Amino acid sequence: MTASLEHRRDAIGVPVYFGVYRGGEIHLVAVSDTPYAPAVGEWADFRATGHAHAVGQCLLGGLGAADLHDHLDRHPVRALTPYSVRNRRALLERLAARGRGEPVVERQEYALDTVCAAIAVPPPAGADAAAMAISLPLDQAERLLPAIGRLRSGRGGPFGSTTFADRLPGT
Repeated sequence: MTASLEHRRDAIGVPVYFGVYRGGEIHLVAVSDTPYAPAVGEWADFRATGHAHAVGQCLLGGLGAADLHDHLDRHPVRALTPYSVRNRRALLERLAARGRGEPVVERQEYALDTVCAAIAVPPPAGADAAAMAISLPLDQAERLLPAIGRLRSGRGGPFGSTTFADRLPGT
């Protein structure tokens, strides 16, 4: 865990995730959580289920059309929970509808009883896209948008250049 992710986690009070899209795959590079703010357990491979979680949707939304379609050809959209996006067309519509700079928000699409949000951040060298995300239990959903707002505004710690991302392990 890096000090930067820990700082964000402590400042916002939620688990913080950092992911990149590199080499045609989604990589969850780092997660910072605590026993009091646990991260979502990876029960289905994050690389293959990017369509169902906020980090993946944010990363996929940052790709060009050719790379996006290539990814979805290799990792078809499938429902993981009753709330997951159901098919490729629905995912593509969702990605297209998201305004530039808007956070990706998903509710129970990857894990039941969990809400998540992600924002795009400058990618480190060698990555096509990067995202930071947070998660909360469903019964705390009202905290999600204020928390992602704090992360986006930098009140959870500075970012705005690749300096942060380049310091993370595995980037």
